[in-house]
Amino acid sequence: MTSNTRVVVIGAGLAGVRLARRLGELGTPVTLVGDEEHRPYNRVLLAEVLAGRYSPDVIALPAPAELTRGRVTGIDREVRTVHLADGSEIAYDTLVLATGSNSVLPPLRGLFTPGHVLPEGVHAFRTMDDCLGLSKAVRPGVKAVVIGGGLLGVSAARALAQRGAQVVLAQQGERLMERQLDPSASKLVQRHLKDLGVEIHTECRVRDVRCVGGAVRSVEMHDGYALDADLVVLACGVHPRAGLAQTAGLEVRKGIVVDDELRTSDPHIRAIGDCAQHDGTVYGLATPALEQAEVLAELLSGRRTDARYTGTRALTRLTLAGHDSPFDLAAFGETEARPGDDVVQLADATRGTYRKVVVRDDRLVGGVLVGELGTVGALARAWEGAEPLPDDGPLLHLLTNDGGS
Repeated sequence: MTSNTRVVVIGAGLAGVRLARRLGELGTPVTLVGDEEHRPYNRVLLAEVLAGRYSPDVIALPAPAELTRGRVTGIDREVRTVHLADGSEIAYDTLVLATGSNSVLPPLRGLFTPGHVLPEGVHAFRTMDDCLGLSKAVRPGVKAVVIGGGLLGVSAARALAQRGAQVVLAQQGERLMERQLDPSASKLVQRHLKDLGVEIHTECRVRDVRCVGGAVRSVEMHDGYALDADLVVLACGVHPRAGLAQTAGLEVRKGIVVDDELRTSDPHIRAIGDCAQHDGTVYGLATPALEQAEVLAELLSGRRTDARYTGTRALTRLTLAGHDSPFDLAAFGETEARPGDDVVQLADATRGTYRKVVVRDDRLVGGVLVGELGTVGALARAWEGAEPLPDDGPLLHLLTNDGGS
């Protein structure tokens, strides 16, 4: 790719900023377009801002020089330009969609006021504006209901509790963080949140958001039980922001479909990060987004024409800061065993630690660790490498040797 090739990146999140910075370092000019008024920031750390541990400045990303603030309204693939809401246009030779994802807003009665605006006191938890709005509204004693018990909901509930709110977490599923954790690990997360004062309801479906004068007052469950609420946080997951791609006629399934070169169905348009679907998977995690950005930077700069993205074996890690000590957890791969798998578990109820690995055909296929994570580096390396495990020691060795991590 020649040095005068015009690369335009839409989206100033982790993936877009990493790509723009790497292209800049490799001598390829790039225009980054972001629609948030804030400096680009690390979305993964928003819960720490809400908890009061970090200021917004601390989670700011080192932004590339060429950052255009604006909302892209359309893509003209024929003449290769993007249209912005202010009427301006930007020409491209290669366009990269790093548009990220949006919060899922559940179909609850009373959720939207006229004009499709959330009622006062009801907040999504996805952007810096969401976070700052919540931070402004939370105060000691305020009654907060968090809807959703996944990674995002657990993080939000913990942060609000640390700010002194009376928090109720409503989870539709059987347990917290069902996608990442096995039942034993979920129980430890639940215990940790309860120690912070969070009231938890599982297998609990929310039916209605009740408002008075445009402001939320309560949340009603399917069984008719009502929870008083000054604040409601919607943490029901995210879905890829693929509207621009869809309108432009690109192939979109769960996300924007890309190949191993992160190329969409239009050879002049690539996609990375939360909006992209590679080999049937939409990751929605930071590590795959950053790895995709690195591969694409190599390709677009011409530094490595053979660079390919072949998928990421992503590890979920979360630190829940308690009153006395941080509560760490990590999960990867398949945390539930199939018939015939070997499983090794170590649990210490007093210290609240739990470690488990699942081994299939002499290969580590998954694990979950709660509490002390000294072994996580060695376990993650064994899992990512997918190599047969050494047969010179018991499986217990996997959980007790920190492997120099």
